[in-house]
Amino acid sequence: MVTARRGVPEVDAIVVGSGPNGLAAAVTLARAGFSVRVYEKSAGVGGGAATAELTLPGFHHDVCSAVHPLALASEFFQRFGLADRIELAIPEVSYGHPLPGGTAGLAYRSLTRTVAELGRDGAAWNRLFAPLVAHAEQVAQFTGAQLLRLPKHPVTALRFGLRSLEQGSPLWGLRFSGEAAPALLSGVSAHTIRSMPSIVTAGAGLTLATYAHAGGWPIPVGGSGAIVTALVDDLLAHGGEIVTSTEVRRLSELPPARVVMLDLTPRALLRLAEGELPGAYARRLRAFRYGNGVAKVDFALSGPVPWQAAGVRAAGTVHVGGTRAQIRRAENTVARGGHAEEPYVLVSQPSRTDPSRAPAGQHTLWAYTHVPRGSTIDQTEAIVRQIERYAPGFRDTILASAGRTATEMEQLNPNYVGGDISAGEVSLTQLVRRPVLSTDPWRTPLSGVYLCSSSTPPGPGVHGLAGWYAALSALRHDLGVRTAPDLSPTNQK
Repeated sequence: MVTARRGVPEVDAIVVGSGPNGLAAAVTLARAGFSVRVYEKSAGVGGGAATAELTLPGFHHDVCSAVHPLALASEFFQRFGLADRIELAIPEVSYGHPLPGGTAGLAYRSLTRTVAELGRDGAAWNRLFAPLVAHAEQVAQFTGAQLLRLPKHPVTALRFGLRSLEQGSPLWGLRFSGEAAPALLSGVSAHTIRSMPSIVTAGAGLTLATYAHAGGWPIPVGGSGAIVTALVDDLLAHGGEIVTSTEVRRLSELPPARVVMLDLTPRALLRLAEGELPGAYARRLRAFRYGNGVAKVDFALSGPVPWQAAGVRAAGTVHVGGTRAQIRRAENTVARGGHAEEPYVLVSQPSRTDPSRAPAGQHTLWAYTHVPRGSTIDQTEAIVRQIERYAPGFRDTILASAGRTATEMEQLNPNYVGGDISAGEVSLTQLVRRPVLSTDPWRTPLSGVYLCSSSTPPGPGVHGLAGWYAALSALRHDLGVRTAPDLSPTNQK
């Protein structure tokens, strides 16, 4: 083992990076009774879970993450009692999917209502999801942990795996006969920014759709920054400290500490520990692949989006891209390194359920589309044009917009390499080997140094799990604690 920090510890634990995973690690260690200091490069905290006025005064936009399917499913957030700390608005329609001709597919929180409105494909949708929704907590345990292990609930894991194989292969066309159901599933599967069909996109889609019916997709009142505020408040209440506007360029710059948690990518670890990592481990980190990126646009609107299909207006999230075939074509164009002419666009309408996001009668809209990694092309017009196809008159509601290219997304957050908001390609290989093949992938060969970003299991999403798992590993291996600390709101100083 190589030691990165020497001397008498100034603080028990240092966390570099204040995204949700970094803060989850910090909270866990502080709750275990250790002194914790967080270093953040930016002037503000939160990483991709921040909220800011990006367009006009009074319009509050989520900087990256907006809708949080994992806020209720994450074991970390359950233990932390997130739903008791902040207000979560949960739309009746988890996500909508407008289709050509003014129709739409709607995924309600109620599986029964969704099935009823899908008509001839309702029974097939029910057969696909009813067993998963009935065991949603087991699905969360399986998908929200490292895959290199025996599942606690093998029957649920088998059901999930067989459905992923079906929907991730050319067999995906056999289950449904209509247009709305396959489009609904393709729209939620496309979150992974990969070619379609694939086992990974299918698995992601099944997971997110299960949560859509099991509890809904919450939208934090006040913005995603409310999640960060809850984590920060708890950390400070338990003696932690946060140092902002401070970039860490080398591990050797840090004061002595017993453990260091890095909410950073493998690429950043290679830079921070240059010359200190064992050769084999460094080679594996250099082989870690980053996926394609996103280009994002935030809109200030004079009124709600005039969706042609009325049901879509109540949806917290909207997947814009047309039929399953059209989404597949757009996503596969990006996978080949191109920009889709009619792109898949992921849209959030937070002000529909949270009026505090915009002045009275007005609205915010959050949108991004997938682009090749490192793209420098502004996608504002492409996104507007695509939304306009399904919401004629949308362009006329725009008061202001603020767009970021994939390259600018990385400038905003260095963990988004080339605009990759997943902090690493989401492939089957890299879900098992993230970032290395190990039963404890958060632990590095440097004594007391841990990775705790989305580049580690269970991967992308605002769930805090990567930070929590890394902190639990640090507690076991370096801090002599084998029992997970109580994180509940009632356990306050």
